[in-house]
Amino acid sequence: MHAIVAGNWKMHETARDGGQLAHDIRALLDDAWLRNVTVVVAPPFTALGAVGNALAGSGVALGAQNMHWEDAGAFTGEIAPPMLVELGVHYVILGHSERRRYFGESDDDVRRKVHAALEHGLRPIIAVGETEAQRDAGETDACVTRQTRAALDGVERDRLESIAIAYEPVWAIGTGRNCELQEADRVMSLIKGSTSGLEDVPVLYGGSANPSNFAAYLALQSCRGGLIGGASLDAQTFATMVRLGAEARA
Repeated sequence: MHAIVAGNWKMHETARDGGQLAHDIRALLDDAWLRNVTVVVAPPFTALGAVGNALAGSGVALGAQNMHWEDAGAFTGEIAPPMLVELGVHYVILGHSERRRYFGESDDDVRRKVHAALEHGLRPIIAVGETEAQRDAGETDACVTRQTRAALDGVERDRLESIAIAYEPVWAIGTGRNCELQEADRVMSLIKGSTSGLEDVPVLYGGSANPSNFAAYLALQSCRGGLIGGASLDAQTFATMVRLGAEARA
């Protein structure tokens, strides 16, 4: 089965610069790699059009970093699923820890977004993970199990094939501290067993993943790819990680 390597640009890159970065990434990717790995690029909303144009016909999927669960309405500053679909978006990151931490998103918010995404043919990448305080308190397992089950509550089993889950320990995101391999494998395996039907759902690792450690994560039985943050902002670095994903599935 394919690996998934998804780049989350977060609040970086204007439309002009994002279009150029997407062009540079496209130029570095070998078509043969895309037979073994699904590549997703998720720029800010304002760059979706430019990045989509740059990636058109490349086989690289366009992703969004968030969305609202309603199709339309009085929700100033929000983006609706049909707006993403119109721009050619295929994947959407939901429940990222930065959304939960800084913008107060709850487990129920994430659940509603997952259902809305599936209704519109968007493929959710659901992020789950514990904070450092939760890890220190021995609450890692309870946290990721709760977040996973809540996000998928009410999702029919035959729709799980459209979903990916990203394990992102919050304390590792952007800190340069990545989760030890054995522990990452344990938690990702726990996620896959947290509710019925997840056995074949791809679980990705995120949290200071880079070319020097990514191959080791990909070698884990539980890992099917990565949700890449800072390392996705450099075309050469991201292309290297795509190659590693392809080699792991060759």
